[in-house]
Amino acid sequence: MGFSACGEEAKAPSVTDTSNSKYSISYKGLSYFSKEMPISNYKLSPLSDADFNALQEDEKLLVADKLLSTLFFGYPLAVLKEKIASGRFISTIENGLTKKSIDVAALESEILDEKKFYRPDGQEESIDILSRFYAAKKLDRYFFDNWVAYTLTQTIMFSPAYELDSSHVPNIARVYNRLVTLLEDDTSMRFMTYIHMSSEDNWRRFRSPEDNGREMLEIFTFDKNDADVPLAATALQNWKLDRDYDTLVVGLNENTKPLSLFGTTIYNGDDFYREMVKSKAFTHGAVKRLVQFFFTDDTPAQIESITNSIVASNPQTWQGILKQIVFSKEYLLHTTRAKSAEEAFFSLAKKMDFQTRIYSMYYLKYALENMHQAAMKYKLGRLQRVPLDTLSFANYSKYMREEVLLRRSNPEYADDYENWSRQGWSESFIARDKFETIGEDPIATLHNFINYLFQATIARDALPKEMEMFESLMIEDKDGVKNVVDYFDILDYRLDDNGVRYGDKYKRYVAYTVLDYINRLQDVYLFKKVN
Repeated sequence: MGFSACGEEAKAPSVTDTSNSKYSISYKGLSYFSKEMPISNYKLSPLSDADFNALQEDEKLLVADKLLSTLFFGYPLAVLKEKIASGRFISTIENGLTKKSIDVAALESEILDEKKFYRPDGQEESIDILSRFYAAKKLDRYFFDNWVAYTLTQTIMFSPAYELDSSHVPNIARVYNRLVTLLEDDTSMRFMTYIHMSSEDNWRRFRSPEDNGREMLEIFTFDKNDADVPLAATALQNWKLDRDYDTLVVGLNENTKPLSLFGTTIYNGDDFYREMVKSKAFTHGAVKRLVQFFFTDDTPAQIESITNSIVASNPQTWQGILKQIVFSKEYLLHTTRAKSAEEAFFSLAKKMDFQTRIYSMYYLKYALENMHQAAMKYKLGRLQRVPLDTLSFANYSKYMREEVLLRRSNPEYADDYENWSRQGWSESFIARDKFETIGEDPIATLHNFINYLFQATIARDALPKEMEMFESLMIEDKDGVKNVVDYFDILDYRLDDNGVRYGDKYKRYVAYTVLDYINRLQDVYLFKKVN
């Protein structure tokens, strides 16, 4: 099979039927592979194209942006509106996640290009992962499987926990890359978890038989029964992490006495991990962990109800659980929660045609650490989905303002990745073909540009009070005649000494002013429900 547990060859599979399909391969009742669950099997009601098309236009934009941002993606406003107008927005996005359209070899080569992405020793793995989401231009199966792996490694279930002395930065790549590889191969969530539980990476986090057994029970099945811990420790009695070399060693002093767990009889560590992932408690526990991760503001009763709906669909893959969550009516229409920094940054980067310099992803990694949201660092994963304390959120807002929204990429340095001026949104983001210019009416044109900036970044128009605020700054009244203040006049066609139209420079002033205001809005940091 090419997979191994504890550094040994995986045990030989058995074929449960006479077909040659890989989906029939199993080991002692543990299926190795599983096909994608069709949407028709979802028990947590999905949002259909018909449901989406029945929404108001402003609601469609809000929901579409919520779905894409959740997946670390976004489209320029004109592209997004075209996809919405097709009448098949939801199904197009969902179908796209089942097919590969990215040139994976070219993408992986790009993120390893040290002229584009600074990868200092000891930090390559996490920077490569962040760079991949930025560099990938299509929302396809490969992008989605990486998103699934990233989501899993942020949780208590699969965190590489490189903050620990016994774990190291390369464990990020070991855990994350193994997840992506298995996801790409249609591996069942049970077998993936079995491989992870029995891996050295997992034992670097929970290092003794008692600790490892207790944590696996609590993390994956919510079993906090102290009476089960000695049974788990006995099954794992010959497993240990060598403290001198941080290496998993499985001895020959295997337990031979029958132990009752998971409604069956087990003897050793292999039995313990295998029968746990085969159990109903595992399915419920794994689903609940992910429901808690996405429905952060729901009550315990609501969490349990959503969990039970997904469990009723009998999910066999991590993709099936996560798709059922993010494409659900419950999530897209009825849930409010704070955005992670990754959800905010990657979606804006793609909507604004954001250009990076060589240090951009390095600084993103550093910023996440300042927000106490470091990728894959913590022993118990991200216990809080977003930075909620004052200092952490201040760092979050500071990063979004100074490194994203108020940074324009100077086209003169398009090929100079070392230059600070390369980083920022592209001129294409505020090009004149992106919003309607109304004849010789600078006021109406200004209104259109402001609303374009709002829609393109936070998926809504400026509110009347907000527009009044901008008018008070950008429009002057002389003798009862209203005119746009000179340095906000987008329609100023005069040329400066370099042949650049003044209106193009003034357009940037408007953009900086509006985007600086937008950074202060909760819309940048919050997913909203449809009222």
